Amino acid sequence: MRILIIEDDREAASYLTKALSEAGHIATHAADGEDGLHLATTRDYDMMIIDRMLPKRDGLSVIAEMRKAGRQTPALILSALGQVDDRVEGLKAGGDDYLTKPFAMSELIARAEVLGRRRQTGEVETGYKVGDLELDRLSHEVRRAGKPIVLQPREFRLLEYLMKHAGQVVTRTMLLENVWDYHFDPQTNVIDVHISRLRSKIERDFDSALLHTVRGSGYIMRDGT
Repeated sequence: MRILIIEDDREAASYLTKALSEAGHIATHAADGEDGLHLATTRDYDMMIIDRMLPKRDGLSVIAEMRKAGRQTPALILSALGQVDDRVEGLKAGGDDYLTKPFAMSELIARAEVLGRRRQTGEVETGYKVGDLELDRLSHEVRRAGKPIVLQPREFRLLEYLMKHAGQVVTRTMLLENVWDYHFDPQTNVIDVHISRLRSKIERDFDSALLHTVRGSGYIMRDGT
């Protein structure tokens, strides 16, 4: 899952990011409410973890504004305020779950994954298909012409993003921001290396190409040459 963490405590944010990454998720960090609201309303996440007390804009305000903007990303609120009234206030503001500090990381990850799955069950697509290539988002299985294809986690995320946008040109910047969560020079060769490996796995021993380079623009997944 792609998870947005809005937390002003750098040490806590680093700890959360590391734990979620080790659990197989992609975590993006915002250090204050304004930056968090910007990311929450301009980019897609499977769920978000937000501290209640934040500089510039408090967590409940971020959630309320996000909901007004039409974003329904599940939100898990973290707070040292654990009274019933505090939890009720958080849920009424648009939060989906409320976890009181201090907390066990295993519980936070479990709650985050439940919220992410809850959102996914409301989506029509649990997998993608381009030609004879199929990707199952739930089982993390990839097959072409019925033959299993083994991918590394990053390769799976790259293929998932490309197949989700099949028929559309995907730029290098889009890949860096949505697969690697990088925000710097799109000329880095990390994309070329992974595209080459992925192309080898999904096209070697098969008759047709599915992943095409659009010179000067990026890449596109489509059936046929």
